[in-house]
Amino acid sequence: MSKAIWFKDYQLSEVEPLCKTNMVEHLGIELTELEINHLVGTMPVDHRTTQPAGLLHGGASVAFAETLGSIAANLCVDPERWVCVGQEINASHLRPVRKGCVTGTAKPLYLGRSSQVWDIGIVDDRQRTVCVVRLTVAVVSVGHGGGELKLFDE
Repeated sequence: MSKAIWFKDYQLSEVEPLCKTNMVEHLGIELTELEINHLVGTMPVDHRTTQPAGLLHGGASVAFAETLGSIAANLCVDPERWVCVGQEINASHLRPVRKGCVTGTAKPLYLGRSSQVWDIGIVDDRQRTVCVVRLTVAVVSVGHGGGELKLFDE
């Protein structure tokens, strides 16, 4: 049996509030599975996530992938000491989607002390690959004083 990658034994219900009252909620992104080594979510393909031609917007796919990867990255660190912030993202859009829902799965490629790299695969309702994404996050210490980030040694 593999060891869980998460900082603690989170339940999906503890993580779901991260998707409320922000862009994640606006796009209709929902977290659906929190397994020992990956996070899964869904996003509708509708008026909120399509471009003028009626296809899933590439930017919506990237926002979806970064949401899953960033949430997963932060679940791997002690939230009292560290926060993970997006540093670089690369997406390859492979197949158009006009309707339905897409599902994304975030899996770690590298979990280091100062950075993490995540692979996020997005598939359509027929399990066909729509987009592949690689997300790099920086792991930075939480500063003292109102939750400000300490991005540089001061």
